[in-house]
Amino acid sequence: MSGSLDLTAPLREAIAEAEELVANAPFIRTEQDRLEGYDYLAGRIRMAMQTAFDYDLDRPLFINPTHQFSRQGLDNPDAVYFHAYLREGVEYVVRGRRGTSADLSFQVMGGAYSADSAATSMLAYDDRELEIDADGRFEFTYVAEPGAKTMIVREVFNDWDTEERGTLTIERTDTLGQPARPLSEAGLRKKYEVAARSLVGSIQTWFAFPHFFQYKEPVNTLTPPRSTPGGLASQRSSIGHYELADDQAMVVTVPRCDDCAYQAIQIGSDWYASTDYETHQTSLTKAQAEADPDGLMRFVVSEVPPLGPAGIANWLETTGHRTGSMMLRWQRLERDLTEADGPSVVVCALDEVAEHLPFTKPLGADERAARITARQRAVARRMLS
Repeated sequence: MSGSLDLTAPLREAIAEAEELVANAPFIRTEQDRLEGYDYLAGRIRMAMQTAFDYDLDRPLFINPTHQFSRQGLDNPDAVYFHAYLREGVEYVVRGRRGTSADLSFQVMGGAYSADSAATSMLAYDDRELEIDADGRFEFTYVAEPGAKTMIVREVFNDWDTEERGTLTIERTDTLGQPARPLSEAGLRKKYEVAARSLVGSIQTWFAFPHFFQYKEPVNTLTPPRSTPGGLASQRSSIGHYELADDQAMVVTVPRCDDCAYQAIQIGSDWYASTDYETHQTSLTKAQAEADPDGLMRFVVSEVPPLGPAGIANWLETTGHRTGSMMLRWQRLERDLTEADGPSVVVCALDEVAEHLPFTKPLGADERAARITARQRAVARRMLS
């Protein structure tokens, strides 16, 4: 038997539409921006195919859709994300072994993020609410309530060098032991159509999303800590966006918080995605950052390294992005945060940075290389793709 079924037509059309969206993004200023857009597009195509072909409502499993090769939604460089699609009224059993990450959290979402609105958080908690045995194992049952569409699990790492991943599974109790449905033309056609919608929809969504939140704030400012929109009950975040010339720097000062397991700062691109956190230092946790004797962490956001050719320990590289998004996160909190726990911001000329860093010394070239080497090794050990 021969002859094309032309099942891929919707996806081909969607790729062409997505390419136009990316190529004509309003924030493209440089050739690097444009090339990043095409790299971003590859990740969106990958996500769309995974969304359509890897998820199965009859045989659920946790998929890792967001990683260094598929960035989206200002993805957290410190997190491994897992998603499983749900069917309303169905009973699910989640089992796992708790690793040593700083935080392990579960969230059930209703609906989906779109260019018009955020998804609804229906349930959110961390593993402190689970019964975990001496071997770190846990199990719980969840019956998907009306409107429940997705279960999201985040495994978040504060110390990339020492914390280890756990294991995680999800299953439907009513479909165990049953074979998968055989392939059909109608089923495959539907999957390609789902991939097409997911591809265009995800790009439109993440183009619009930061304008709901980050870009409503004045440039070069950060909000006080507050509940993350659509986020976890045990998380607080501070958001903003920056615009810096090559001879400018932003100094972000924030108290080190000892009342949470995880605290971090991140800068991202106008694609509302993480930038290269593997071979550049575009994010830092409180375990990776240096705190000064007064209990404050002082970060410098700039294109040019501050205080010397190798920069400083708390330098966040803008990697050619004169504009971008920013976020600070606190997770697994033991108390609520106040405005005093949040960041303050100063924008200054690069040659004035030292005035705002009373305790900071420049790094040597070997120290800088060692920090990047540690990041590369940690990402290779931890990440899934």
